[in-house]
Amino acid sequence: MRALYTGARVYQNGRFENLDIAVEDGVTVGIFPRGSSVSYDTRFELHNSIAIPGLADVHVHLREPGFSYKETIARGTRAAAAGGYTVVCAMPNLDPPPDTVEHLRRELDLIARDAVIPVLPYAAIPRGQLGRGELADIGALAPLAFGFSDDGRGIQDRDLMRRAMEEIHARGGFIAAHCEDEALVRGGYVHDGVYAAAHGHKGICSESEWGQIARDLELVAETGCRYHVCHISSKESVDLIRKAKAKGLPVTCETAPHYLLLCDQDLQEEGRFKMNPPLRDRADKEALLAGILDGTVDIIATDHAPHSAEEKGKGLPGSAMGVVGLETAFPVLYTGLVQKGVISLEKLVDLMSDAPRRIFSLPGGAIQVGRPLDMAVIDLGEEYTVDPEEFWTMGRSTPFAGWTVRGRVRMTVADGRTVWKRD
Repeated sequence: MRALYTGARVYQNGRFENLDIAVEDGVTVGIFPRGSSVSYDTRFELHNSIAIPGLADVHVHLREPGFSYKETIARGTRAAAAGGYTVVCAMPNLDPPPDTVEHLRRELDLIARDAVIPVLPYAAIPRGQLGRGELADIGALAPLAFGFSDDGRGIQDRDLMRRAMEEIHARGGFIAAHCEDEALVRGGYVHDGVYAAAHGHKGICSESEWGQIARDLELVAETGCRYHVCHISSKESVDLIRKAKAKGLPVTCETAPHYLLLCDQDLQEEGRFKMNPPLRDRADKEALLAGILDGTVDIIATDHAPHSAEEKGKGLPGSAMGVVGLETAFPVLYTGLVQKGVISLEKLVDLMSDAPRRIFSLPGGAIQVGRPLDMAVIDLGEEYTVDPEEFWTMGRSTPFAGWTVRGRVRMTVADGRTVWKRD
């Protein structure tokens, strides 16, 4: 069957053009100037929309196996498709964690059975995903895993991280590091700043993050291991990574939408504002935005981390850490950054689609002749209110609930298949 997608502004080579896309049996067979005479069996009218390569998220929590009451691979990938994503990378804080080939294959089997878009799993670094102890079997896991991470718990032992870097580098892999020094957390659950002091909350200092980054960058210089820093939140982290890049170290990093759009002055006494790392000072938010603009921050990832309503319903002190983000990432960033002139639309597409694929060689991407169609169609003009009750994810906890946004996903096509279409 030959289909024609017409009426959208299509993202090509870093800019938008008025083009039509012809697809046959899922493969792009032609890209033509708007209005060309092209035969088709089915026509998709995409007026008032943009067509971009599907978004890519290198940091999500799909909770299976082990925590299917929080999320499932089926529901999480459906949520991703609804948010315009065509590939996601799944973190290893599972039960059992993917610290052996047997455990990783169990996760891969669930992915093969239930995922509606490609899912690439991380393997754990030490056995048990405990942040310390004995290394997992890196050699056996490397051919099956996307990368190695202990997200949710930083590697607490310097020597363990050194050995991990040596083993992973020897096999051409990389580490995605959750940087958190547990000795500096001291029972905190929000940023150690103005809000914590004013409301009697226990704070988490920024050094708990940037201190481990500083340690790890020394080890990167010694080992040469590729090193990606997850969800950076502090101005010191931005500065450290900027300097490391200037030295030519193989370092990349990501931040999340909530760190770019919110700070601790936006906190409310609700679990939906609790995540790890926490929302930090306004100066930290501004430093992250500066890092986006100068290229220090490579990627925007969601850190999509669903929990049950009960787990998130205990206020700031008692709620679990983590918020959902797959279905809100693009619209809140488009509304909060692009429409306000902070970054261009093209830059946002690069941060959410091109850069993750460029850095990590992820599947999908560019809308090109001869390749299976991989595309998110987004109506930039449609204004709506973020309503968690409409989410596909099983999680409902988001700091963006009630926000009025623009940029609604109309359709998502992955590997030539329509995996999401708004009625």
